[in-house]
Amino acid sequence: MKVIETIKSEKPTLSFEVFPPKTSDNFESVRLAAEKIADLKPSYMSVTYGAGGGTSDFTVDLAEDLIKQKGVTPLTHLTCVSSDERKIEAELKKIKSKGIENILALRGDIPEDVDKSAMKYKYAYELIEKIKSFDSDFCIGGACYPESHPESENGEKDIENLKIKVESGCEFLTTQMFFDNNILYNFIMRLMKKGVDVPVVAGIMPVTNARQIKRIISISKNALPQRFVRIVDRFSDDPQALKQAGIAYATEQIIDLYANGISSVHVYSMNNAEVAEKIKNNLTEIIK
Repeated sequence: MKVIETIKSEKPTLSFEVFPPKTSDNFESVRLAAEKIADLKPSYMSVTYGAGGGTSDFTVDLAEDLIKQKGVTPLTHLTCVSSDERKIEAELKKIKSKGIENILALRGDIPEDVDKSAMKYKYAYELIEKIKSFDSDFCIGGACYPESHPESENGEKDIENLKIKVESGCEFLTTQMFFDNNILYNFIMRLMKKGVDVPVVAGIMPVTNARQIKRIISISKNALPQRFVRIVDRFSDDPQALKQAGIAYATEQIIDLYANGISSVHVYSMNNAEVAEKIKNNLTEIIK
């Protein structure tokens, strides 16, 4: 099934993300974790693509497993980084041969040793155009940053770039994590004013350990509301309490999103089936 059909349905949707292992030695443990999340019957599951394309084979294999073993729709990531035209075509042929219909097209994080000027596809919209020209039947999604892309000149320029992405064939956008829902609501209003009218899937990150918080602060421009900061300050020395509080905070965000007309939510579950299950259980009467 195509993801765009799912997120355009009238009922709320909830999806989860998994990422493949870096080596084949860990594939089985990741597969089992992904299958546990799949047992929760999410609307779909996205499968990420490692930096530099290093886990591309595992990405497709994991996505295929979700279809064959669990009947769950996968959204397979594909990135520009370290990908020439021949490699992208080979990836698309493999994705197509496995019965995968959905691709999240991303530029990807560029490793320090990669020369950006030498990249065949420098921007996500170029990759989207390539996918569409290869097979127009693929359902293609893209990423967006409610607080603007870290490399963007400003918010207006960022939305102009998103409009180019949509005009190239992107059918829906999934946001990076945010911790204040008002940021998303304002972002969607700005999108509408610029004529960007594709569905926006809200990306939620349940912060369940102190390491995640440090990473978020170090690599992103995320605004951290005082409510969130107080939770972190209060429970950071108690791992179990922080996990419970983080799940509760994410659940509250999701409920508020649904209540305000955002019908599709994507949870960055980090291969953690326990966290995914607790969030799903908190929403049993909201998502039926």
